[in-house]
Amino acid sequence: MPSSRPRLLPWPGQNGQPCFLVTDDTGTSYLSRLADEMEAVQLRTGADLLGHARPLLRDRKADACELRFVGHRLAEALHDALRVAESRGRRLEDREETAPEQS
Repeated sequence: MPSSRPRLLPWPGQNGQPCFLVTDDTGTSYLSRLADEMEAVQLRTGADLLGHARPLLRDRKADACELRFVGHRLAEALHDALRVAESRGRRLEDREETAPEQS
């Protein structure tokens, strides 16, 4: 059975626009699994980056170039994490809408 709403994928489409996948509710299609793996990589990368950024931000000897670089990478990681959160939130809403009501 097709999902009621397309899944927001963790990578951009052409020209940076959101990319969506229409699939069944099982989440076992090749693209669904690839998207799950990409989301996991993006979240791990963000966590790793945060681990490197904190000491750099505490280092009074860090120069503007280093700080700008880590700032850009943190912004990219935050963008990815927000896309993952939006995608997962939409899928949770879909599950709640289709779940049988319990009395």
